[in-house]
Amino acid sequence: MKKIKWLLLAFIISSSFLSSAQAKVDSIKFFTDEDIVEISLSTDIRKLQNEKLPDVFQEAEVTLTLPGSTPIKEAITVGARGHFRREQCNIPPIMIDFKNPTSPLLSPLGKLKLVIACGAKADDEQLVLKEFLVYKIYNLLENKSFRVRLVKMNYNDTRGKVKPFTQYAFLLEDDKDMAIRNGCIKKDKATYNTEATNRSLMTKVAVFEYMISNGDWSVPGNHNIKLIYDKENKNALPFVVPYDFDHSGFVNAGYALPSEILGTEAVTERVYRGFPRSMEELQLTFDLFKAKKEAIMSVINNFTLLKESYRKEATRYLEEFYKTINNKKEVQSIFIDNARTK
Repeated sequence: MKKIKWLLLAFIISSSFLSSAQAKVDSIKFFTDEDIVEISLSTDIRKLQNEKLPDVFQEAEVTLTLPGSTPIKEAITVGARGHFRREQCNIPPIMIDFKNPTSPLLSPLGKLKLVIACGAKADDEQLVLKEFLVYKIYNLLENKSFRVRLVKMNYNDTRGKVKPFTQYAFLLEDDKDMAIRNGCIKKDKATYNTEATNRSLMTKVAVFEYMISNGDWSVPGNHNIKLIYDKENKNALPFVVPYDFDHSGFVNAGYALPSEILGTEAVTERVYRGFPRSMEELQLTFDLFKAKKEAIMSVINNFTLLKESYRKEATRYLEEFYKTINNKKEVQSIFIDNARTK
């Protein structure tokens, strides 16, 4: 009888241990779930603010809480990233390196870009939420796109020089994971001309950038564009994947300036930066945008973290785009006659 009691006790202890044991985070599932993740980040914030060199990482500790799960607390490293926002913002955009010997449970996430507010005001946070929406909209149009995960970030300065604060931010899917998910591989800084990429996808990207009024991208310049390659077909042209939309008219950030090269007076002024396409090619692309219109507007209208006034402004702005692509005269003028030639 005693033996049975000891075996039962051992089983209970063992079961309790197994149930409390934490599994590694699934990097693919992490970006398919929609619930908000809560993250507490502790690091030397002043050091992060003052760092000017690229690829310099510093020690940090993160506590990540997935909905319905036990918090995961591990030591990681973080580094400042970006150029423009590093100079202009209170805290620069951050690269979080989860892949460390000290972070076995979070290591599958790899290196992730954390897109954060430029300042401490509520409207700064709203701009981040607008950019988050841009990614969600493009996800509806194309699988070869970066997935994003909304997070509630709690910042703690380990030196006590900066008061703790909390803001919404979002994490950008690792580019290697994005490529693998689409049966592709990635290459860093491979140089291609715009028209040396997959034509139909390049058309979609150029129309999308026009839709949100974003001129801040370049394929040959490797600027806010990633190229991925079909791993089964070495002769296939690379696929273009856009990212970083904070300078778009859809977001309409106060720090985003109109382009002298494009000759615009405001970032909300749309300019098509794609190369000419036939009317038939354009209509195929427009048909997709039209088919997804209801879903796109629903994503915006149901995103209640964004102020109602901004949601209305966003839908009005996109309605202008849809009005344009439904007008054959304007399509001919914008996307064919006045498209770029070099």
